Amino acid sequence: MEVFSKQVRDLWTTDVLVIGSGSAGATAAITAAREDVSVALVERYGFMGGISTQVLDTFYGFYTPGQEPKKVVGGIPDLVVEELTRRNMAVLRPNTYGAGQGITYDPHTLKVIWETLACESGVRLLYHTFVVDTVVEDGHVRGVIAVNKGGFVRLMANVVIDASGDADVAAAAGVPFESAKDGPVQSLTTTFRLLNVDMEQAKAVKKDQLHGLMADAIERGYDLPRREGSVHITPINGVMATNMTRVGEIDALDPEQLTHAEIEGRKQAMEYIRFLIDKVPGYEHAALCDFSHQIGVRESRRIFGEYRLNRADVLSARKFEDAIAKCGAPIEEHHSGADTKWEYLPEGETYDIPYRCLLPKNVDGLLVVGRCLSAEHDAHASVRSMGQCMAMGQAAAVAAAQVSKAGKSPREVAVPALQNRLREIGAVI
Repeated sequence: MEVFSKQVRDLWTTDVLVIGSGSAGATAAITAAREDVSVALVERYGFMGGISTQVLDTFYGFYTPGQEPKKVVGGIPDLVVEELTRRNMAVLRPNTYGAGQGITYDPHTLKVIWETLACESGVRLLYHTFVVDTVVEDGHVRGVIAVNKGGFVRLMANVVIDASGDADVAAAAGVPFESAKDGPVQSLTTTFRLLNVDMEQAKAVKKDQLHGLMADAIERGYDLPRREGSVHITPINGVMATNMTRVGEIDALDPEQLTHAEIEGRKQAMEYIRFLIDKVPGYEHAALCDFSHQIGVRESRRIFGEYRLNRADVLSARKFEDAIAKCGAPIEEHHSGADTKWEYLPEGETYDIPYRCLLPKNVDGLLVVGRCLSAEHDAHASVRSMGQCMAMGQAAAVAAAQVSKAGKSPREVAVPALQNRLREIGAVI
């Protein structure tokens, strides 16, 4: 704090301050504003959505895998899907690897929907702003220090929600965490979309055929590090989207490594595009539509909270008294090798996400949501689905609103009251 004391300008004070507007943060901000508290949202890019509008185009986690899918995410996330559907920019499709039905959408349309819902709900937005430090008083997070073209600014709040993806606020506040330095970390992926695709021919190419063509191409000299992966339909005719590239052994918290990963990811993407055009029916006249805005980071910091979700919790479909969301997604391990490891829950089962996973150790006044929640590596590979990130954001927002109104802290939330309110707004817990 002393480093900034002579150059920081006080900007806003609000009831709830959300850092990061990915699927978790965007849902948190919209939900909190609808709970009748003042809300500010800080985002480092010039649009909302994070991974949901930069890298991916499918909400997974809304439905369980299996023969009889069950919907396990509801409430404010449903409003987002309803808006996408109303604009004819969402389609339901099965996951290539049996991980459940996904909701595929146009990411550019979703940018507009996120910020329309936010503005209509009364969220105060601040784009192009990057958090660099926290304001901590007596172990309580009171706000953040951020920087933008106007210089350093201070934003204060009753409750701060860290939805940065990398747990930037939590780390700056001294919350313990794990990262790539402490063990395995999932690989990174640059996604891309292709246009001018013959949809009928492309849709006729099934997973095993695609992977067979890929294996043959590798034998013929194509440099394809990941020997599987997927390409799928989008709401736009003639446009197909991919999840194919793999950049492993990267610490996404190291800017030099992340720079290398960005370059390598696009390089790999161009080779996969060459493969698709040369070898796969339907892609003969295809052309690059766009890359993801940045490489997709699956895992960076994993904080230590009051509870850490673990592998056994996931695979045994464990239930918790302080449940705030459900998940049926498999453990999806994108290691640095050529394939992906999948481990599934029992048929039709789900596990609970406890509220305590959102409560970081060592500080109060802070909730952490999204892919940096308190979970071990294996559990994280399941719970990071965007549907669950949205559900976590919704739960944290309701909790933040309740304690802000009562003049309390997140650790003092009345869990039954939180759960009741979540059910009232349509959440599935």
